[in-house]
Amino acid sequence: MALTATIFKAELQIADMDRNHYADHALTLARHPSETDERMMVRLLAFALHAGEALQFTKGLCADDEPALWERSLDEEIRLWIDVGLPDARRLRRACGRARQVVLYTYGGRTAGQWWERNARELERLDNLRVFDLPQEATRALAGLVSRTMRLQCTVQEGQVWLGNAEATVLIEPRSLLGER
Repeated sequence: MALTATIFKAELQIADMDRNHYADHALTLARHPSETDERMMVRLLAFALHAGEALQFTKGLCADDEPALWERSLDEEIRLWIDVGLPDARRLRRACGRARQVVLYTYGGRTAGQWWERNARELERLDNLRVFDLPQEATRALAGLVSRTMRLQCTVQEGQVWLGNAEATVLIEPRSLLGER
C-alpha cells in the first residue's frame, strides 16, 4: 500500500519590510512521505520570502518537472521557479530555460557547501539563477516549529528573517551564493 502525503495547515503572517509586502496567508502544505519536516519548513520559508498573489506550492517531490513553488502568469508562463535542497545542475539549467527567474535555497550545512563547490562554475553561467544557502542550525530549528496546524509570523528586514510561533522564533540569515535577493 502506498503512503499518502500528510497535510499541514499554516496561517502565515508576513511583514517583509525589504519588499514592502504585508499579508496574511492561509496555506495548506502536503508533506510527501519521503520529505522531512526541515525540508517542508524550508519550502514554507521560501514562500514567505517570495509571497505574492500568484505564488503556489506545486506537486513538488511527486513531479520531476516542477519546483517546490512557482509563480505563473495567466497564460501559464513561469515567471518564478523556486526550488529547495541540492538539485542536479541539469535540472537547474532546464528550469532557467523554462522560467524568467529561478531561485534555489540550499540547506544541509557541509553537504550543501560541497554541492556548491561541485556545481558553482556551471551554475554561475546561468543569468536568471539566484542561489542562497540557509544555515543548518536555522533550518533544523525551523523543523521544531512544525505542527499539523501552525500559526506563524515572519518578519523580513535587511536580509534577516525571523520566523516563529507563540513559543519560539528562529533567526535565519540566508547567505547569497549567486545573485541578489
